Amino acid sequence: MGQAFLTRFRLTLEMIKFEHSIFALPFAFTGALLAIREDEFSTPNLAAKLGWIVVAMVAARSAAMTFNRILDAEIDARNPRTRLRHLPAGLLSRRFAWGFLAASVAAFLVAAAALNPLCLKLAPIALAVLFAYSYTKRFTSLSHLVLGLALGIAPAAAWIAIRGALDARIVLLTAAVTFWTAGFDIIYACQDYDFDRREGLHSIPRRLSIPAALQIARGLHLAMLAALAALAHAFQLGPVSLAGIGLVAALLAYEHSLVKPADLSRVNAAFFTVNGWIGVLLFCFWAADMFLTGRGA
Repeated sequence: MGQAFLTRFRLTLEMIKFEHSIFALPFAFTGALLAIREDEFSTPNLAAKLGWIVVAMVAARSAAMTFNRILDAEIDARNPRTRLRHLPAGLLSRRFAWGFLAASVAAFLVAAAALNPLCLKLAPIALAVLFAYSYTKRFTSLSHLVLGLALGIAPAAAWIAIRGALDARIVLLTAAVTFWTAGFDIIYACQDYDFDRREGLHSIPRRLSIPAALQIARGLHLAMLAALAALAHAFQLGPVSLAGIGLVAALLAYEHSLVKPADLSRVNAAFFTVNGWIGVLLFCFWAADMFLTGRGA
């Protein structure tokens, strides 16, 4: 029984692509580090707070991905690209997936309660945003922006976890992550253009065509860079942070060079590999800058 449970647990982590928690986690750490910098790097119980932020982030993403897989199981079964996912392929039962979802939600609420009262009060709202995304492609082409917001609230949530209150400046990082995520999700959705048309599902590529969708993705990624520049200015960061933004710009340019309207064969490289590096490298550059410049005036 124990071995069977461990096998199902491993399959569940594969189902939700657990390793892709790296997409939002560096941005959450960036938000947390900006908040710590405001305290002149003397935040009490810092190690515990960072640990609970990791638990909250991983649990929230696990809950959201599991809910999405449960809700989309029948759609995934009809899509040639996704029919071998764990639920439609029968590798996992819906009952087990619901149990994992409940455990993830419980872990998220425990982490929120451990951080501070405001985090716990806002936890149901965060879950509502995360779960709402799974419904959006059934009725709106703006589903990409909802997904972006689901990831974008991570740095603001991390700020609240450290400071116990929200600062308007950190919303710029929420906007940056929202634009970034929406852009790469539009690129990813181009793969399902024909399927979405047959099924009556909504996406920017299906609504406007693949070439137009790729142009919108570029525009969203330019908006991300503008938001990051505004954020660096708001927190009076230095040239190292600007170098980090420049590196992100180069990675985004490379990402878009991989995908052409007539050739989507490299979408996975653009989506998984390049985007996995963006958050990590931006955090490293911004962390270096923050420690070099200290607290802003």
